[in-house]
Amino acid sequence: MSKKIIIDPVTRIEGHAKITIYLDDTGQVNNARFHITEFRGFEKFCEGRPLWEMPGITARICGICPVSHLLASAKAGDAILAVNIPKAAIKLRRLMNLGQIIQSHALSFFHLSAPDLLLGMDSNPEKRNIFGLIATNPELARGGIRLRQFGQEIIELLGGKKIHPSWAVPGGVREALSESGRMQIKNRLPEAKRIILDAISLFKNILNNYQAEMQTFGNFPSLFMGLVTADGLWEHYDGKIRFVDSAGNIIADRIEPSRYQEFIGEAVESDSYLKSPYYRPLGYPDEQEHCRLDNGMYRVGPLARLNICSSIGTTLADRELREFRDYAQGCVTSSFFYHYARLIEILASIEHIEISIEDTDLLSTQLRANAGINQLEGVGVSEAPRGTLFHHYQVDENGLMRKINLIIATGQNNLAMNRTVAQIARHFIHGSEIPEGMLNRVEAGIRAFDPCLSCSTHAVGQMPLHVELVGVDGKIVNEVWRD
Repeated sequence: MSKKIIIDPVTRIEGHAKITIYLDDTGQVNNARFHITEFRGFEKFCEGRPLWEMPGITARICGICPVSHLLASAKAGDAILAVNIPKAAIKLRRLMNLGQIIQSHALSFFHLSAPDLLLGMDSNPEKRNIFGLIATNPELARGGIRLRQFGQEIIELLGGKKIHPSWAVPGGVREALSESGRMQIKNRLPEAKRIILDAISLFKNILNNYQAEMQTFGNFPSLFMGLVTADGLWEHYDGKIRFVDSAGNIIADRIEPSRYQEFIGEAVESDSYLKSPYYRPLGYPDEQEHCRLDNGMYRVGPLARLNICSSIGTTLADRELREFRDYAQGCVTSSFFYHYARLIEILASIEHIEISIEDTDLLSTQLRANAGINQLEGVGVSEAPRGTLFHHYQVDENGLMRKINLIIATGQNNLAMNRTVAQIARHFIHGSEIPEGMLNRVEAGIRAFDPCLSCSTHAVGQMPLHVELVGVDGKIVNEVWRD
């Protein structure tokens, strides 16, 4: 008989999702599926819109990382105009993207994941949230707020507002950084660096408490993909695409972003609105192939970016990168280490801002290349906090959108998130009972990827997570959900 259990703490994952866990005839977990049950439709309703509106429209895809879509869209516009934008515009875009990485990663770690990591996976769910963290470790919570505020300040000083700035445009940007804004950013840097160094130290000190999670939270071989510079350094705005395998071997390199379709295929599963991209040369993995080394599943985001780069190029972040890589032979394959990678990327972003903030080009008034429609197709690629983001536009001679393809980071991690859910369920579920700690670990395993399921701004709120246990006869033997 079906059994219903209502569990209602504050959850810390954005959007609406459903998890189905399949049991074999002995009551053990056979498989699990992570379903995204929301549909947005941006690719369709943008058809017919002018190219010039696309950065402002697509920035509305996400309230957490609007800058990522703004920049990728503007870069697609640059390609359609067929222009080299002014160097000042490139530097200003890069600065805004660094601010975006800081604010988004700070939200993910301090607000959404730190309650698990600092209070414990099995702690009281009524207190295992940001408010419980504030009560337990107010200094850490305050540091997280200040760090996110710093990233948002950078975005606001450049774009005029913290969320959905209509600032980057095809051909460049609208405004430069003011001298007072430059000094405001510069004065905030020492505090930001202190906060992130303290957070990294704290995280490393608690790692020994999470040995089981390190082994079961998405710990499997896969490919990793992201952008790197011509020298193979960590990149966040431009560069070429690189794929590496779990042993750290480069399997495809120096790929022009405009050629992404030669390497990335897009599949659709009937039980989810989220696309499932895969590495085309190795093919789409079926359920039996997910454990093989040569399937087309790949991961993106901070874990991938640290696995594919030769180094970061800044002193403190490279020191942390060396420690990070000590946790594995070859690539770090456990998705639990997305948390560590996020903290390292915040530090890297702060160090890169320290270097770039002295550049007088940030104050330049030469910000935009003026041109008309010179190409009917363009691809813009940039690194969003959650991973590599693709905007692919086709336009007519008047610049009206004919076809749009968006590949977001969360989608590229879809296959890996499904396998992570299955791995956690196999480790923690035995029989038809669903303990609360297991439910939280499933959520925490998904949170490690920092998915943006609804593209909303829900830092605190209810996420209607629905978990089903399904027996071999297809009948539901247990359910847990949060309304």
